Amino acid sequence: MKTEIININKVKSNPNNPRVIKDDKFEKLVKSIKEFPKMLELRPIVVNDDMIVLGGNMRLKACKEAGLKQIPIIKASELTEEEQREFIIKDNVGYGEWDWELINAEWDLEQLGDWGLDIFTKESEVDYSILDEEDVSEQLEQMTDGVKKAIQIEFELEHYEEASQLVKFWRDRKAYVGGMIMEYLKSEKNKI
Repeated sequence: MKTEIININKVKSNPNNPRVIKDDKFEKLVKSIKEFPKMLELRPIVVNDDMIVLGGNMRLKACKEAGLKQIPIIKASELTEEEQREFIIKDNVGYGEWDWELINAEWDLEQLGDWGLDIFTKESEVDYSILDEEDVSEQLEQMTDGVKKAIQIEFELEHYEEASQLVKFWRDRKAYVGGMIMEYLKSEKNKI
């Protein structure tokens, strides 16, 4: 397989791509491409013979956002249709885990955050004593025959108003906010 440099407009996003990057992570990807475009040469976008992306949909979107006119690609002509579907998923699965001790010893955590790695740092201590089982058990019993339960989620002061509005937005639409949060937390855990 040979890497080709082609006009970015010849490459088509995959409409069946099951993976997305949103908001600040997407902005970090755009920034990364602008600051380190050689990375694309080392990890080209993978396309099929119809120029539809099999691997690198978000990188393609970020390249467009970064204003690139040409991008490196590799054509996966030898893959069957079933193998293409398998590649789309396997290209996005994170199999490994980070060695946080090594990372802390060898890299600058702020720089890693700038590069897009989610860094979990211990913020100031939070007093969770108000959530002790004996403190909240009576309140939980009073909630709809015990069907609903509550977990406190803390927000930085500057995010509180927006978080409150988002929860109200989804509750007004009869969405199960707890389920949405669980899905997000599980997907983030799988990346670690």
